[in-house]
Order: sequence, then structure tokens, then C-alpha cells
Amino acid sequence: MLEFGGEHEQSAVYVVEGALDVAGVRFGEARLLLPRAHERVTLRAINKTRLMLLAGAPLDGPRYVWWNFVSSSRERIEQAKHDWRDGRFGAVPGDASEFIPLPPGALSEPVPRPAAEGEVL
Repeated sequence: MLEFGGEHEQSAVYVVEGALDVAGVRFGEARLLLPRAHERVTLRAINKTRLMLLAGAPLDGPRYVWWNFVSSSRERIEQAKHDWRDGRFGAVPGDASEFIPLPPGALSEPVPRPAAEGEVL
């Protein structure tokens, strides 16, 4: 069991592997939990579990997340979609042989709103 959060205005818990119980709700791998501001949560591992815990002061505004892109601007993500499609990103060091294309329909799919405080992604 681990008590987490409360000291900072923003915090997050990412389940890398395994599973957590938080207030009677199970969260498995690849889930991101965003507690409310200054909220303290009790994390209980259901099995062998690895987590990433993040906390601190808020950023200067909302962040938008779409596929592998994160930005404070929806327009920048839209530009990144085109840049990725057109090969204007540099190769990933040590992984230059594989290119992962944009998901189908990516250029017509809108960038979603930023995550809300207390939301589970």
C-alpha cells in the first residue's frame, strides 16, 4: 500500500505493469490516473506492479495529447501530423530502420480536448 499525492497541486499515477486498486476500482497496465488538486490517494498493488508517480506545480496551460504528440497548441499537433507523414521528423537513434505510419484517418481526426482534473485515461 502506498499513500500518494496531496503535497502538490497536480499529480499523476501511470501503471507501467501490473494492476492497482484505488478506492475499490481496479486499474490495469497503461492506465493514467489524474487525482484532483491536492488529493491524496491510497494505491494498493493487486499483483507485482510497477508505477510511474509524477507530481508538481501545474504547467502554464493545458496540454493536448494525440497519438505520440503532446503540445500546448492543437495547431502544432496538426502540423506535426503532416510533418510525420511527410518524413520531416528525424530518425529515432538506434531505431532508424522502422517507420510507424500515422493511424488511419489521422489527418481528419480532431485533436481531443485536454484531460480534465480527476479524469482517468
